[in-house]
Amino acid sequence: MNEFVSFLVFCQMVGALVGVFTAVWGEFAYIRSLGDGAIDEAERAHLDSIAKGLRFGMLTLLLSSFGLVVMSYLLQADPQPALSPGYWIIVTLALLIIGVSSALSRKRISFAFGSAIIFTGWWFLAYLALGWVPVISFGAAIAFYVVATGVLYAVLEYARLISRPSAQ
Repeated sequence: MNEFVSFLVFCQMVGALVGVFTAVWGEFAYIRSLGDGAIDEAERAHLDSIAKGLRFGMLTLLLSSFGLVVMSYLLQADPQPALSPGYWIIVTLALLIIGVSSALSRKRISFAFGSAIIFTGWWFLAYLALGWVPVISFGAAIAFYVVATGVLYAVLEYARLISRPSAQ
């Protein structure tokens, strides 16, 4: 059983890292596509492949998280994941990423704001999955996420600004 739990933890980390890698790759691809001022068919196909990577990362992360919850129930672990703030932070971020991605694809929010929310969410999920975030409360995690989103929004907007053809 311990090997299976280790495998699920590994899958959770792989899902988060795939998501982060494809989110970073997507930002670079988007900035590169802004160089000529328009997104052509080849660039669109490239961005679609990145979207498939993001779906794979999220699916892997969520399925392995669900498997860990089931295993902790079967092993009668104490405390159960639903009682820990780390579990709810991961679930909230995953749902936020899914919701914002959906709103972004339907053009209900601006690309700049939506991509900053998603980009920050993926990085935060990766840090949580790798265990690089200290044990914090749910409220502190949300506050940190909001501040990090604001900072990354500014950084991404600046990178897009200097990559536009009119800025060169």
